[in-house]
Amino acid sequence: MELAVVGQGEFVTGFRLAGVKKIYEITDGELEPTVLKILEDREVGILVMHGDDLNKLPEILRNTINESVEPTVVTLGGSGQSSNLREKIKQSVGVDLWK
Repeated sequence: MELAVVGQGEFVTGFRLAGVKKIYEITDGELEPTVLKILEDREVGILVMHGDDLNKLPEILRNTINESVEPTVVTLGGSGQSSNLREKIKQSVGVDLWK
């Protein structure tokens, strides 16, 4: 399973420098088709995206992402509601690793 990152240039730069191979740098209008493409990729286990980008997606796709176990979608940053990493790990693994 691989880590994938989708977002604007400044968001994905750190992940690129850290050696993440599946980087999807997007501009306006490319977000929804790119996220759909990543969700269909069987090699992706975790998708990281900016919280503001998640809020730009249609509600149906946001609901799909929030319920997704594989890949697990983790949002970082943003002014909106961010995902709880602990809950996402618990959802994908089935066990609370902090207990």
